Amino acid sequence: MAEAKILAVIERSDTEQLQISISEYKGKSYLNLRIFYTTDGGESWLPTKKGVTFSPDQIDLLEEAIQEAKKEFMEVE
Repeated sequence: MAEAKILAVIERSDTEQLQISISEYKGKSYLNLRIFYTTDGGESWLPTKKGVTFSPDQIDLLEEAIQEAKKEFMEVE
């Protein structure tokens, strides 16, 4: 399996982060949003079971939901 291509990292705490990446599994590419943790001050990050994986045909739906959320947040602010 090829190494995941990390698109973004969102820090959640000193020991936890959300990694957004593209990875391959059984010859197919997927978008992964997964919580990673560290126990060595950030030298290495390990995946948790907390996360979600999207197939390429689900990305448009995810993008639409994010755009809708952005509109909602702009109305609130």
